[in-house]
Amino acid sequence: MNFEGKRIGFGLTASHCTYEAVFPQIERLMELGAEVYPVVSYNVKNVDTKFGKAKDHIEKIETITGKKVIATIPDAEPLGPITPLDCMVIAPLTGNSMSRLANAITDSPPLMAAKATMRNQKPVVLGIATNDALGLNGVNLMRLMASKLVYFIPYGQDAPFKKPNSLVSNMELLSETVDHALQGKQLQPVLIPFID
Repeated sequence: MNFEGKRIGFGLTASHCTYEAVFPQIERLMELGAEVYPVVSYNVKNVDTKFGKAKDHIEKIETITGKKVIATIPDAEPLGPITPLDCMVIAPLTGNSMSRLANAITDSPPLMAAKATMRNQKPVVLGIATNDALGLNGVNLMRLMASKLVYFIPYGQDAPFKKPNSLVSNMELLSETVDHALQGKQLQPVLIPFID
Protein backbone atom coordinates (compact mmCIF):
# COMPACT_ATOMS: atom_id res chain seq x y z
CA MET A 1 0.00 0.00 0.00
CA ASN A 2 1.20 3.44 -0.90
CA PHE A 3 -0.90 6.55 -0.38
CA GLU A 4 1.69 9.03 -1.65
CA GLY A 5 -0.11 12.00 -3.14
CA LYS A 6 -3.47 10.96 -1.70
CA ARG A 7 -5.53 13.46 0.28
CA ILE A 8 -7.54 11.60 2.90
CA GLY A 9 -10.06 13.22 5.20
CA PHE A 10 -10.31 11.60 8.62
CA GLY A 11 -13.50 12.27 10.55
CA LEU A 12 -14.04 11.31 14.17
CA THR A 13 -17.40 11.18 15.94
CA ALA A 14 -18.04 10.72 19.63
CA SER A 15 -17.41 7.05 20.34
CA HIS A 16 -14.90 8.19 22.95
CA CYS A 17 -13.91 4.65 23.98
CA THR A 18 -12.75 3.92 20.41
CA TYR A 19 -10.22 6.74 19.98
CA GLU A 20 -7.27 4.69 21.22
CA ALA A 21 -7.96 2.14 18.46
CA VAL A 22 -8.23 4.90 15.85
CA PHE A 23 -5.24 7.14 16.59
CA PRO A 24 -2.67 4.50 15.48
CA GLN A 25 -4.60 4.15 12.21
CA ILE A 26 -4.25 7.86 11.50
CA GLU A 27 -0.52 7.43 12.10
CA ARG A 28 -0.50 4.45 9.73
CA LEU A 29 -2.09 6.49 6.93
CA MET A 30 0.59 9.13 7.45
CA GLU A 31 3.33 6.47 7.35
CA LEU A 32 1.91 5.25 4.04
CA GLY A 33 2.34 8.71 2.58
CA ALA A 34 -1.18 10.15 2.84
CA GLU A 35 -1.88 13.79 3.52
CA VAL A 36 -4.51 13.54 6.26
CA TYR A 37 -7.10 16.24 6.95
CA PRO A 38 -8.64 15.76 10.43
CA VAL A 39 -12.34 16.57 10.86
CA VAL A 40 -14.09 16.28 14.22
CA SER A 41 -17.67 16.41 15.44
CA TYR A 42 -18.75 19.00 17.98
CA ASN A 43 -18.76 16.40 20.77
CA VAL A 44 -15.24 15.25 19.93
CA LYS A 45 -14.11 18.89 20.08
CA ASN A 46 -15.92 19.84 23.29
CA VAL A 47 -16.86 16.89 25.52
CA ASP A 48 -14.60 15.52 28.26
CA THR A 49 -15.25 11.92 29.33
CA LYS A 50 -13.65 9.22 31.46
CA PHE A 51 -11.69 8.35 28.29
CA GLY A 52 -9.93 11.71 28.31
CA LYS A 53 -10.24 15.44 27.85
CA ALA A 54 -11.40 16.82 24.51
CA LYS A 55 -8.48 19.24 24.28
CA ASP A 56 -6.01 16.37 24.73
CA HIS A 57 -7.66 14.35 21.96
CA ILE A 58 -7.60 17.36 19.64
CA GLU A 59 -3.95 18.04 20.46
CA LYS A 60 -3.05 14.42 19.69
CA ILE A 61 -4.88 14.45 16.35
CA GLU A 62 -3.20 17.71 15.36
CA THR A 63 0.21 16.40 16.40
CA ILE A 64 -0.22 13.22 14.34
CA THR A 65 -1.47 14.97 11.19
CA GLY A 66 0.41 18.24 11.46
CA LYS A 67 -2.87 19.99 10.64
CA LYS A 68 -5.39 21.96 12.68
CA VAL A 69 -8.65 20.04 13.07
CA ILE A 70 -11.60 21.07 10.96
CA ALA A 71 -14.33 21.59 13.55
CA THR A 72 -17.11 23.55 11.84
CA ILE A 73 -19.44 22.83 8.93
CA PRO A 74 -18.29 25.91 6.95
CA ASP A 75 -14.67 24.78 7.31
CA ALA A 76 -15.56 21.23 6.16
CA GLU A 77 -17.57 22.23 3.09
CA PRO A 78 -14.53 23.25 0.97
CA LEU A 79 -13.30 19.63 1.10
CA GLY A 80 -15.61 19.19 -1.89
CA PRO A 81 -15.18 22.06 -4.35
CA ILE A 82 -11.96 23.80 -3.25
CA THR A 83 -9.78 21.21 -1.50
CA PRO A 84 -11.12 17.89 -2.86
CA LEU A 85 -10.24 14.65 -1.10
CA ASP A 86 -9.39 11.33 -2.69
CA CYS A 87 -11.19 9.54 0.16
CA MET A 88 -13.05 10.48 3.34
CA VAL A 89 -12.88 8.21 6.39
CA ILE A 90 -15.18 8.49 9.40
CA ALA A 91 -13.93 6.31 12.24
CA PRO A 92 -15.30 5.91 14.77
CA LEU A 93 -18.76 6.46 13.33
CA THR A 94 -21.41 6.44 16.04
CA GLY A 95 -24.94 5.14 15.54
CA ASN A 96 -26.19 8.71 15.90
CA SER A 97 -23.99 9.98 13.06
CA MET A 98 -24.65 6.84 11.01
CA SER A 99 -28.41 7.48 11.15
CA ARG A 100 -27.89 11.07 10.04
CA LEU A 101 -25.60 10.12 7.16
CA ALA A 102 -28.03 7.43 5.99
CA ASN A 103 -30.84 9.99 5.94
CA ALA A 104 -28.88 12.80 4.26
CA ILE A 105 -28.72 14.99 7.37
CA THR A 106 -25.58 17.09 7.29
CA ASP A 107 -25.34 18.62 10.77
CA SER A 108 -21.72 18.03 11.78
CA PRO A 109 -18.30 18.65 10.22
CA PRO A 110 -17.54 14.95 9.47
CA LEU A 111 -20.92 14.51 7.76
CA MET A 112 -20.37 17.65 5.70
CA ALA A 113 -16.93 16.34 4.69
CA ALA A 114 -18.51 13.02 3.66
CA LYS A 115 -21.20 14.79 1.64
CA ALA A 116 -18.57 17.00 0.00
CA THR A 117 -16.51 13.93 -0.93
CA MET A 118 -19.48 12.03 -2.39
CA ARG A 119 -20.34 15.15 -4.38
CA ASN A 120 -17.07 14.56 -6.21
CA GLN A 121 -17.83 10.84 -6.73
CA LYS A 122 -15.02 9.82 -4.34
CA PRO A 123 -15.22 7.04 -1.73
CA VAL A 124 -16.29 7.38 1.88
CA VAL A 125 -14.99 4.74 4.31
CA LEU A 126 -16.93 4.12 7.52
CA GLY A 127 -15.67 2.51 10.72
CA ILE A 128 -18.71 1.90 12.88
CA ALA A 129 -18.83 1.78 16.66
CA THR A 130 -22.41 1.63 17.83
CA ASN A 131 -24.45 -0.19 20.45
CA ASP A 132 -27.58 -0.29 18.28
CA ALA A 133 -26.46 -1.41 14.83
CA LEU A 134 -28.47 -4.62 15.18
CA GLY A 135 -31.39 -2.75 16.73
CA LEU A 136 -33.32 0.29 15.50
CA ASN A 137 -30.25 1.58 13.67
CA GLY A 138 -30.02 -1.58 11.57
CA VAL A 139 -32.08 0.00 8.80
CA ASN A 140 -29.57 2.85 8.55
CA LEU A 141 -26.62 0.48 8.45
CA MET A 142 -28.21 -1.47 5.60
CA ARG A 143 -29.10 1.71 3.72
CA LEU A 144 -25.44 2.74 3.81
CA MET A 145 -24.27 -0.78 2.94
CA ALA A 146 -26.29 -0.50 -0.26
CA SER A 147 -25.10 3.02 -1.08
CA LYS A 148 -22.78 3.84 -3.95
CA LEU A 149 -19.37 5.23 -2.90
CA VAL A 150 -19.73 3.98 0.72
CA TYR A 151 -17.35 1.31 2.02
CA PHE A 152 -17.09 -0.26 5.46
CA ILE A 153 -14.15 -1.23 7.58
CA PRO A 154 -15.09 -4.87 8.34
CA TYR A 155 -17.12 -5.13 11.52
CA GLY A 156 -18.41 -7.67 14.02
CA GLN A 157 -20.11 -7.97 17.37
CA ASP A 158 -17.81 -6.74 20.10
CA ALA A 159 -19.79 -8.11 23.06
CA PRO A 160 -22.55 -10.37 21.72
CA PHE A 161 -23.76 -11.59 25.10
CA LYS A 162 -23.58 -8.33 27.05
CA LYS A 163 -24.50 -6.00 24.15
CA PRO A 164 -26.20 -8.14 21.49
CA ASN A 165 -27.07 -5.16 19.23
CA SER A 166 -23.55 -3.70 19.22
CA LEU A 167 -21.19 -3.73 16.21
CA VAL A 168 -17.65 -2.36 16.00
CA SER A 169 -15.28 -2.18 13.05
CA ASN A 170 -11.86 -3.77 13.34
CA MET A 171 -9.91 -0.51 13.04
CA GLU A 172 -6.70 -2.42 12.24
CA LEU A 173 -8.22 -3.01 8.79
CA LEU A 174 -8.67 0.71 8.13
CA SER A 175 -5.75 1.28 5.74
CA GLU A 176 -6.53 -1.87 3.78
CA THR A 177 -10.17 -0.79 3.48
CA VAL A 178 -9.12 2.64 2.19
CA ASP A 179 -6.80 0.98 -0.32
CA HIS A 180 -9.67 -1.14 -1.64
CA ALA A 181 -12.13 1.78 -1.62
CA LEU A 182 -9.78 3.86 -3.76
CA GLN A 183 -10.09 1.04 -6.31
CA GLY A 184 -13.89 1.00 -5.99
CA LYS A 185 -13.92 -2.27 -4.03
CA GLN A 186 -15.25 -3.33 -0.62
CA LEU A 187 -12.71 -5.18 1.49
CA GLN A 188 -14.09 -8.66 2.18
CA PRO A 189 -15.33 -10.25 4.27
CA VAL A 190 -17.16 -7.24 5.63
CA LEU A 191 -18.77 -9.31 8.41
CA ILE A 192 -16.11 -10.71 10.72
CA PRO A 193 -16.24 -12.90 13.83
CA PHE A 194 -16.97 -11.00 17.02
CA ILE A 195 -14.18 -8.89 18.40
CA ASP A 196 -13.16 -9.98 21.91
